[in-house]
Amino acid sequence: MSLRWKFFLSYLTVVTLALLTLAVAVALLAPADFSGRVRAMNMPEGRLRSQGMGGMMINLNTLEDVLNANFRQAVARALVLAGLVAVAAAAVASLLISQRIVQPIQALGAASRHIAAGHYEERLPVPGDDELGALTRSFNAMAEALARTETMRQQLIADVSHELKTPLASIQGFMEAMQDGVIPPTPEMFQRVHREADRLQRLVHDLQELSRAEASQLILDLRAHDAAELATSAAEWLRPQFEDRGLTLTVIPPETPLKVKADFDRARQVLLNLLGNALQYTPSGGQVTLRVSRERDMAHFAVSDTGVGLAAEDLERIFQRFYRVDKSRARASGGSGIGLTIARHIAEAHGGRLWAESAGPGKGSTFHFTLPLAG
Repeated sequence: MSLRWKFFLSYLTVVTLALLTLAVAVALLAPADFSGRVRAMNMPEGRLRSQGMGGMMINLNTLEDVLNANFRQAVARALVLAGLVAVAAAAVASLLISQRIVQPIQALGAASRHIAAGHYEERLPVPGDDELGALTRSFNAMAEALARTETMRQQLIADVSHELKTPLASIQGFMEAMQDGVIPPTPEMFQRVHREADRLQRLVHDLQELSRAEASQLILDLRAHDAAELATSAAEWLRPQFEDRGLTLTVIPPETPLKVKADFDRARQVLLNLLGNALQYTPSGGQVTLRVSRERDMAHFAVSDTGVGLAAEDLERIFQRFYRVDKSRARASGGSGIGLTIARHIAEAHGGRLWAESAGPGKGSTFHFTLPLAG
């Protein structure tokens, strides 16, 4: 039952109760009070018999007036008493009914103050299926979302601290070793320190990029571009690395020319990330295919590989910040673990999507990226 009907029925209940109380009180009090007033009339019985016909009429009229006056007084007194009883009964009924409505609201207020103080585990029992119940369910959902956000924030701080600590520890170790004379300050050692510093700089840049992406502050220069040219540009950029790894990279253009509405550099950044992941997780001798096709009003880019594949539970988790399927492999290659997270935000900022599919570990994977068509 909706809250509107509950309020209506509560008011109807209060009015009905008041009227019933008033009617019962009048029915019980008025007759008794009227009878008492009649008995109190000290009218001698012989007075009527001793008068003539004219006198009889005068005394009857006087008696009628007296009876009417006493009846009105009795009813008025009964109405006053009944009104007091009805008001008291209505007040008690309204207090009980309003308490059932106000209590969940007060509980929501108290719970919101607890959450504002940082107690995100606060939850409330759902009072029913009305608007208050819907509000309570929304409150619990909000509290759950805040709890997840707080957990992700704490995890992010821990992950960032860990990612920053690794290259800093390497730089500090190399420098202390050279200062103590344990390792000679050769050009090779300086090159190692430079690589770690470069890795640290890339991580900071990626974190800045992720911050802008999650705040929806990416600046996009949306123009019409050829989808095949976009795919070819990304593939040719990484082709030398594929050849060094002994991997075959194939680009399959669309059957008919497609124009996409996109920021060329940002869209290529997504494809470079997907191709880079395929390069990283596909063993030597494998194949990577970038296929471009049309699906309704979207251009569809699919990057398929014959690599390590993904388990079902990893298909969504790989888009989380700092999540790695193979931590040792990603860390060795210098990956920050947030490339796919940034790529998904870029895809969604274009009005497209980014998702992954895989038949399972060892069976390769396919990453799908869509962009809206121009015009």
